[in-house]
Amino acid sequence: MRSTKIVTSFITNNDKFLLLKRSQKVKSMKGLWAGVSGIIEKNETPLERAKIEIFEEAGITESDIKLLKSADLIRVESPQYKNHEWEIFPFLFETTNSEIKLNWENSEFKWVSVDEISNYETVPSLEKVLSNLL
Repeated sequence: MRSTKIVTSFITNNDKFLLLKRSQKVKSMKGLWAGVSGIIEKNETPLERAKIEIFEEAGITESDIKLLKSADLIRVESPQYKNHEWEIFPFLFETTNSEIKLNWENSEFKWVSVDEISNYETVPSLEKVLSNLL
C-alpha cells in the first residue's frame, strides 16, 4: 500500500477550533472541512511542516502560535485513491490571533466548538484525529 505523510494541525482560540474549507483548486478533498494540513516534504520534520502550513494557509506566524500537544501517527485509508493511506501527524496549537488570512487552498474558515465539528462535512477521520489531541 502506498502512503503519504501529512500533518494536520488544529488551532484553538478561546475554546474554539479553526476549520478550513478546502477550495475547488486543490487536488484532493475539495469542498470538505479540515484542520490545517499539508504534505511533509523530503527532510522536514512534521513540526516544521505544521508551522509552515499554518502560516501559508491561515496567515498565522510562528510567533503567534504555541504548541500544546502532538499525538502519535494515525493511519487513515484514503477513500479517494485505491491502495493508498494517509500517515497523519496531528498537532494542537493555541493562538491569541483570531485573524485568518486564507490562501488559495481554502475558500472559507470558521471557529467552532468541538461539539459543532460533526455539523460539517469533513475530511475522513478529522474528529478521530482531534480526539487524539484532547
